[in-house]
Amino acid sequence: MIMMTDRDKASYQKELPQEQREELLIILKARFEKHMHRHKGVEWASVQAKLDTNSEKLWSLSEMERTGGEPDVVGYDEENDEYIFYDCSTETPKGRRSICYDRKALEARKKHKPENSAIDMAADIGIEILTEEQYRDLQTLDNFDMKTSSWVQTPASIRKLGGAIFCDRRYDTVFVYHNGADSYYGSRGFRGLLRV
Repeated sequence: MIMMTDRDKASYQKELPQEQREELLIILKARFEKHMHRHKGVEWASVQAKLDTNSEKLWSLSEMERTGGEPDVVGYDEENDEYIFYDCSTETPKGRRSICYDRKALEARKKHKPENSAIDMAADIGIEILTEEQYRDLQTLDNFDMKTSSWVQTPASIRKLGGAIFCDRRYDTVFVYHNGADSYYGSRGFRGLLRV
């Protein structure tokens, strides 16, 4: 009998079965080709070559897709040779709504706790929450969060005082707001990014 370490188990669980890998690659390629304005100068063959050698990243993309993020390539980091995927769903991902900002906020709630927090979910999926700057960059590609809102990375100085920030788009303008980090709403989730 072969014994698996916890690390082996974690990486084993983040392997997609071949059929799922193929299905996901078809979805990602179709989205990539439909929205070429998001990644000018990037070729799908190069992106897929990276994905073919990064099974854990492919698993993260699968989780982004499963939770409604509709991930797509939005750039290429030449210095680090990485393609950058953002959640590009029109509204904040459905499978990541009704969550507070982080674990500390979740534990601080005495009643009516949400099921999870944005920071914990992002870590579980293996992605980063967008910063305000990244969120604004995303909004230059298309119109997002016209009816919903998304938590964004909050500066430590704000979080220390119990707050967190989120963004949305209204009146053809991107707005940044604040709320208690322990608040949660059915129309607020978070958007993430993944480097491959």
